[in-house]
Amino acid sequence: MSVPSKSDRVGLISLGCPKNRVDSEIMLGELERQGYTLVSDVDEAQTVIVNTCGFIDEAKEESIEAILEIAGRKDTIGKLLVAGCMVNRHGEELAREIPEIDGFIGLDDLRAVGSLVELGPSGGVGQAGPPTPSHAVFDHTAPRKLTTRGYGYLKVAEGCNNPCTFCAIPLWRGRFRSRSVESLVTEARQLGEAGALEICLVAQDTTRYGEDLGLGRHGMVRLVESLLAETEIPWIRFLYAYPTTLDDDLLRLMGAEERFVSYVDMPLQHSHPEILRAMKRGGTAERYLDQLARARELAPDIFLRSTFIVGFPGETREHFDHLLRFVEQARFDHLGGFVFSPQEDTPSAELASRVPRATAERRYGELLELQRPISLERRERLLGTTLRVLVEGPCSETEHLLEGRHHGMAPEIDGRLLINDGFVDPPGLVEVEITEAFADDLVGKIVPAKAERVTVAETAAGLA
Repeated sequence: MSVPSKSDRVGLISLGCPKNRVDSEIMLGELERQGYTLVSDVDEAQTVIVNTCGFIDEAKEESIEAILEIAGRKDTIGKLLVAGCMVNRHGEELAREIPEIDGFIGLDDLRAVGSLVELGPSGGVGQAGPPTPSHAVFDHTAPRKLTTRGYGYLKVAEGCNNPCTFCAIPLWRGRFRSRSVESLVTEARQLGEAGALEICLVAQDTTRYGEDLGLGRHGMVRLVESLLAETEIPWIRFLYAYPTTLDDDLLRLMGAEERFVSYVDMPLQHSHPEILRAMKRGGTAERYLDQLARARELAPDIFLRSTFIVGFPGETREHFDHLLRFVEQARFDHLGGFVFSPQEDTPSAELASRVPRATAERRYGELLELQRPISLERRERLLGTTLRVLVEGPCSETEHLLEGRHHGMAPEIDGRLLINDGFVDPPGLVEVEITEAFADDLVGKIVPAKAERVTVAETAAGLA
């Protein structure tokens, strides 16, 4: 392969979840290593890569729209490549329906991206094949170009073994497979050297980490303990706890170690036992409430998030009202939701009693409307407190504000903390007094470094 010149400009559109972002950063790192010029504006690119998401209908539609937009500009953009989940799942269909696509990058072929950019499809690389699960696990030896501000995602495992009837991810991401603790510690150090003040541990089933390595139910505890001991990363967070594999020892570690931030994102999907059985999800509403109470007991300054699916086949008004009562009792700090989207080749796609789309969307609106005052209440309890905040950079709407997050706000999903008084050269960690609270965002001012810190646990006793 000839060495590319600096005039070879490549842009990448990354869609979907944080796990997909890691894949995008590996492709960017590989391209940069080979000498390509990376551009953030696709208008300046000679080659554009669209890294797709195939999780739900809305994600697929967004991916198709992005592909079609670039395909419509082939007169100025020389090459269009498509990567990600939709390649492994729908590659042949994409090749047939959108002939403007010049090549495909499967989930196992991320490090072959340079060959495809330079040469185009050859020798099978870049060709769309039949649906197939991935098998590779990319580790610390894969180059990465960090695209986030002040934080980075650390993918601890690939694939999933859970039998959830609504989810097709195991069909293209494959069986669950963990990376070694040593590899993850090495990559965490690399992310720190690249400027990350926070690392977010992600996987499809993060709390199952290490089971396949012989670590039993305590794999995540062992990993976090190693990261705390062998790195200097100020904040360590994990995302996506499965309710049947969340370990109390992990929560105790949160309560004891300030660097392991007290935050749990546990997608529960529903609360009614009949819907949970149809989804093949473990647990009950009563057990979930006990888990949430236990989390608040073991890590008193914890913030809790969950996600729910509405409109699952067979969901009646009674089932949905059960979910609303559960959400009222749970008092989540943050909540997200999805309207059920049937996925090809999954058991739920064959279920009868499909809920009309309009009904499901109304229920989705009801769920979010119910949560809104709860979110506001949870944020208002922070008024007057001083929290450590990761300042990521200027506000996207105005350069006169900084924006960041306290430990109870995960990147990209839990809103922003806007700073209207004081300055730090971002990214940076500072103490911020909360002065205003809204359902989606917070406002605060930077306080002197020597100011006495008041924790949420001290000022909000009894509110949890």
